[in-house]
Amino acid sequence: MSDPQSYDLIVIGSGPGGYVCAIRAAQLGLRTACVEGRETLGGTCLNIGCIPSKALLHASHQLHEAEHNFAKMGLKGAAPSVDWKQMLAYKDDVIGQNTKGIEFLFKKNKVDWIKGWGSIPAAGKVKVGDTTYEAKHIVIATGSDSAPVPGAEVEVDEKIVVTSTGALELSKVPKTMTVIGGGVIGLELGSVYTRLGTEVTVVEYLDAITPGQDAEVAKQFQKILGKQGLKFVTGAAVSKVETKGNKATTHYTLRKDDSTHELKSDIVLVSTGRRPFTDGLGLEELGVKTTQRGQIAVDDEYQTSVAGIRAIGDAIEGPMLAHKAEDEGMAVAEILAGQAGHVNYDVIPGVIYTHPEVASVGLTEELAKESGRAYKVGKFSFMGNGRAKANFAADGFVKIIADKETDRILGCHVIGPMAGDLIHEVCVAMEFGAAAEDLARTCHAHPTYSEAMREAALACGDGAIHA
Repeated sequence: MSDPQSYDLIVIGSGPGGYVCAIRAAQLGLRTACVEGRETLGGTCLNIGCIPSKALLHASHQLHEAEHNFAKMGLKGAAPSVDWKQMLAYKDDVIGQNTKGIEFLFKKNKVDWIKGWGSIPAAGKVKVGDTTYEAKHIVIATGSDSAPVPGAEVEVDEKIVVTSTGALELSKVPKTMTVIGGGVIGLELGSVYTRLGTEVTVVEYLDAITPGQDAEVAKQFQKILGKQGLKFVTGAAVSKVETKGNKATTHYTLRKDDSTHELKSDIVLVSTGRRPFTDGLGLEELGVKTTQRGQIAVDDEYQTSVAGIRAIGDAIEGPMLAHKAEDEGMAVAEILAGQAGHVNYDVIPGVIYTHPEVASVGLTEELAKESGRAYKVGKFSFMGNGRAKANFAADGFVKIIADKETDRILGCHVIGPMAGDLIHEVCVAMEFGAAAEDLARTCHAHPTYSEAMREAALACGDGAIHA
């Protein structure tokens, strides 16, 4: 009989990367355990990140539709009022359904949940509480936490000055909110509160929101969000946030002229990115090498500088996305089982779940230009899409970047309805090395939003039909 405290694999962290790695490893025949100190599985994503924020985005979007579009469709009546406590209860119920689902999957696949916070006293050993477990392989999947505002005096209390964690459980809907950082988290949560009636101002250090996004998309995105009520201050360096009573004052300097300004609000949301969370693991004592940004350094098979210890997800380099972590989790499990685990980092989509949604994969036009390669662009506006016009969702466009010589799809950028779902058509095409013509010659059902993808592909060739 095997030692109950000995495993083929112990995964530390049960977020999307960790739980997927553990389940796949168990499916491939490895005796597997997952260490998690939270009361529920799922990590940041399921508990205080992706899932609860999407619940609030969905609820607040329904309110927006009722207030702005129902009457246009002949749906008459008083607009619904907001019961914030009930909305939070709905959000918590969604969290519970998802986290319990992971617990069920662990039991189904015979993955042991070791409850508590783990450390690695030596290679091949994981300590949780007073118990030390043996493991042939260890995978660090401890995720990330909110990063501080660079060079600024900002003290987070999760009541007035909050991260995304606090923003998901405010005691009431604030009248005013300052969002520091114009990235994904800030814009999603800023959208939630704008729909609920909060006056939201986004303060961004760079001259445009959504750093790294295709510039044309970012410009259109900011314009659309502005029409929805969000205010923007770009090119602004935050120096300090002061709290007094139940108010906060954000101090910032405009980089173009070095002028200083103040912005008062009920809540300040700090959303300036995330950083790897590896506290308490004992990595420094073990000699595990890290990058200058504090990420764990790994090779092509996710092996760290210490034999038998691997790392995935937000703890290592690359985009901090749940699905990137999932892919790495599956790849590591397959490698440990003697298979050829692989992640195609050129085909990892990114999505912003506002309304309209923004989604992208592959090269932006700016990156294509910088690379010096010959490329072409096919664009199509959702104004030419019948389904989008019928659903009051005609803002935005599809943009496909293709190689000028081979027609191979290099990237795609979508701002519009269901962009986060539409992008995967191009992901599959890119995974198989498809040309824009392949996409253009594929029959798409009518009327669907997906026809806009085909039209953009047609625009890479002889031209779109409905443009």
